[in-house]
Amino acid sequence: MKAGLLLTNFKTYNLPNGIRFHLYPTEKFKTLVFSVFLHQNLRRELAAPTALLPYVLERGTGKWPTTRELAKAMEELYGADILTDIAKRGERHVLQFMLEIVNPLFVPGEENLEEKGLEVLKEVLSNPLLEEGRFKESYVKREKELLKNRIEGLINDKVSYALERCIQEMCREEKYGVYRLGQLEDLEKINSQNLYEYYQDVLARAPMDVFVLGKIDAQEILPLIEKAFDFKREDLWEIDPTQIYREVQEPRYVEERLEVTQGKLTLGYRTNTAVTDDDFYPLLFYNGILGAFPHSKLFQNVREKASLAYYANSRLERNKGIMLIASGIEINNYDKALKIIQEQVSSLKEGDITSYELESTRVGLINQVRVSEDNPYQIINRHLGGIIGGRQESIQEIIEQLKGVTREDVVRVAEKIKLDTIYFLRNKG
Repeated sequence: MKAGLLLTNFKTYNLPNGIRFHLYPTEKFKTLVFSVFLHQNLRRELAAPTALLPYVLERGTGKWPTTRELAKAMEELYGADILTDIAKRGERHVLQFMLEIVNPLFVPGEENLEEKGLEVLKEVLSNPLLEEGRFKESYVKREKELLKNRIEGLINDKVSYALERCIQEMCREEKYGVYRLGQLEDLEKINSQNLYEYYQDVLARAPMDVFVLGKIDAQEILPLIEKAFDFKREDLWEIDPTQIYREVQEPRYVEERLEVTQGKLTLGYRTNTAVTDDDFYPLLFYNGILGAFPHSKLFQNVREKASLAYYANSRLERNKGIMLIASGIEINNYDKALKIIQEQVSSLKEGDITSYELESTRVGLINQVRVSEDNPYQIINRHLGGIIGGRQESIQEIIEQLKGVTREDVVRVAEKIKLDTIYFLRNKG
């Protein structure tokens, strides 16, 4: 095993089969956290099978063929739990498997607890329950039904639905427009055989990052990681770079009518700023001053003073370089709300930033960074984001960058930000 560079507080190693292992030794937590991430390009036809995979794998393994038996194995690890998820990180689709166990140092007389935890993780990941050489039919059928319900259920959460629809319309010609859970018509094509074949490809060819965080010695955990992740790997898939920079000619207006009583006005902007750009930290300030904090312009001027919105905020999709402004409004207040939202955006470009707004944003951003150090999953996700975005920095380096951002920096960023799409979800009347 070859050791890599020391990046932030993580030590990175390359396993013989091409898997990257990242170790964060720390005495801050009383648990050990294991996280596995498998990467692939975001593609419409593969989104549904990718989203289905972790739930089928969780149903049972060769050693623990039922959910109940797997849960019992978790109980024997002092109440450990295994969690799975699907994420979009830029224009890549990421499968996530996470296991948290109590640190053996706090269980007197217990031996090999971390090895037992890794055995469970390996079982779920690489030894699924098979039936005639493919996934168990009843498990696939049931998980397809549940995923179908999740895809259809998005429309019941109108806030999330409006954000997703704005992204789909804004990025309709880009991979980022693909919904992370896939489409119903693609889900219907999946069966136990083709899903198993796809799973074999993912396990063999998807770039993989394995993280361990907690109080543990590198020389102790490295042999266990090698043993747990010794499965055969082939030529890895190439992960395409995410498209960040895009010219906007004229903003598009998209209106959708459903049975709603409250309108959802969502604006999609191109920031034309990547994580690796010098303007990345000024962009964080821009978003913070505009709509990410209670002191922000959208919250104060659209929601509080003008009383035009039930909520109004902005958020960055930093790995894609887009910003979304979301608001819930009375349907007949559309014109007023759109006008005052756009006025807040224009005010930043004109340099209308008070010292209070600038410094409150600085305090808020620095506090977010410091608070993230109290959560092992946020620490891991920040490092993973650095791998994906191509920018690795320590907490101290991030804070120093935030301390140095000026009003002029924010105005410079504001000049690059262009409105791409206006999406309005309204009633059928």
